[in-house]
Amino acid sequence: MKIFVSVAGLLILACAEVFAQKPLEELKISAIPDENPQEMLRIYTPFADHLTKEIGMPVKFTPVVDYAATVEGLAANKLDMVWYGGLTSVQAVRRAKGATRIVMRKEDAAFKSYFITRKDKGIRELKDLKGRTFSFGSVSSTSGHLMPRYFLLKAGINPEKDFSKFSFSGAHDATVAWVAAGRVDAGALNFLVWDKLVETKKVDTDKVVVFWTTPAYVDYVWTVRGGLDRELVQRISQAFLKLNYQNPKHKKLLDLHRTKGYIRARDEDWKGTEEAAIAAGLVK
Repeated sequence: MKIFVSVAGLLILACAEVFAQKPLEELKISAIPDENPQEMLRIYTPFADHLTKEIGMPVKFTPVVDYAATVEGLAANKLDMVWYGGLTSVQAVRRAKGATRIVMRKEDAAFKSYFITRKDKGIRELKDLKGRTFSFGSVSSTSGHLMPRYFLLKAGINPEKDFSKFSFSGAHDATVAWVAAGRVDAGALNFLVWDKLVETKKVDTDKVVVFWTTPAYVDYVWTVRGGLDRELVQRISQAFLKLNYQNPKHKKLLDLHRTKGYIRARDEDWKGTEEAAIAAGLVK
């Protein structure tokens, strides 16, 4: 009887292992919603199509409502890979067991945030922000909140004490819209989004200007959940690393992500971001 029970137990474990290793039928990807939903779909649907061809399985881009949903989605295995900002990648790696950063844009190795204002507000440097209204992006945004806050504090400006009021617009393009409309006196955002808005003439630079730029830091990165097949993760990485800006087809894809190419990511490069997030009370 004991032998029978033992054999039966081994069979159950074996079946469970086979079930757990059932091949993935569809790769579900997402990204932090740092721009409006239509823009997110325009950018990431072509990436899903590219990955589908490169890794040999269907890839679906799933938009989410907020930054926190991407972290919970990865932790619950409802999402397989997410394009995170630095802060959300820290939250995801801490929250989702086995989550790993795999590739990043070359530009994200030296990322920065812009501080913007209307010309008629009389703001020329950081000290001029005291007593003013200000907008960050999302509370979970690295380039729209965490790092701008970090550098404000280093400059001796405490948002809670020195601004007359500060708000969270929810997205980088929304911050620009708030500043342009005079809803707030100034704001901070991702420099690549600003550059895109300028190039597409969606911001009037005769009225809205950049008055300060942060020092460089690491930011956005593609991160996969724990438990994904290693060979699959390698194929995903190669699908990004092989993109060549000199190739016209690749250039179209790279331009969507505002990059000249991708490089491998190293988890240790986000140590400083993690320390800043802990200091700001955004992770425990």
